[in-house]
Amino acid sequence: MNTSEPTGIWPSVLAQLRLLVAIARLPRARLCFDAALNPELIRRTHASFTMPHPRLRIVRNKSLGVALIDLRAFADSAAYLRSVAQKDHAGYQARRARARGYTVAEIDRNDYIDDIHRINTSQPERQGRPMDAAYARRTDHYTAVDSFRYYGVLDAGGRLVAYCDLGIYGDFAATDRLLGYHSDGVMYLLLADIACRLIDERRCNYLMYDTYLGALPGLREFKRKLGFAPYRIRYAIA
Repeated sequence: MNTSEPTGIWPSVLAQLRLLVAIARLPRARLCFDAALNPELIRRTHASFTMPHPRLRIVRNKSLGVALIDLRAFADSAAYLRSVAQKDHAGYQARRARARGYTVAEIDRNDYIDDIHRINTSQPERQGRPMDAAYARRTDHYTAVDSFRYYGVLDAGGRLVAYCDLGIYGDFAATDRLLGYHSDGVMYLLLADIACRLIDERRCNYLMYDTYLGALPGLREFKRKLGFAPYRIRYAIA
């Protein structure tokens, strides 16, 4: 009797069982889109987030293991920074980046076209996947989108070293394009600063950064050090 096949299958089965248990234990969140902010974009994004998952057709596209920071958990931005103040976490890294002369600002991308192109083409692949061909093409002009904000990290000489296109979709905000040079803690600074701004504004309940469970270990650790955690999501639209 050949017992090698079950032995080979069991690790995969156990891994799937552990994943199912982890999913069952996820905290739940209800995120509400507000179509009044930008009707066409909001409805299109809602449809994308709630369509069947490309591999797991029985679940929605962005519903399991979504990386969120519950902004309501913090009395103010200082409280958030204290929660990620441990060594090598976002608060610590952000302080070090600021000490090196980096600052975060809301930007007009047209003022940094060359810098954005350099960032986009600085690495042929990220997170183990080749960069999309669209990033290799230089954009000559950017058009601002209603309900979006554009943030950047500038070095002491005014050069853009990281940027984030942030969508405000209703009672939550979500990162869209997020790229930069992975040095001096600038990516921690950028996302921590965005979280701080949203907390102090008291407009959004959550900050979303794609998925948590599906991320590679390095990216998952990066998100954890920023205070993101995986959630099960239900969406509504008004």
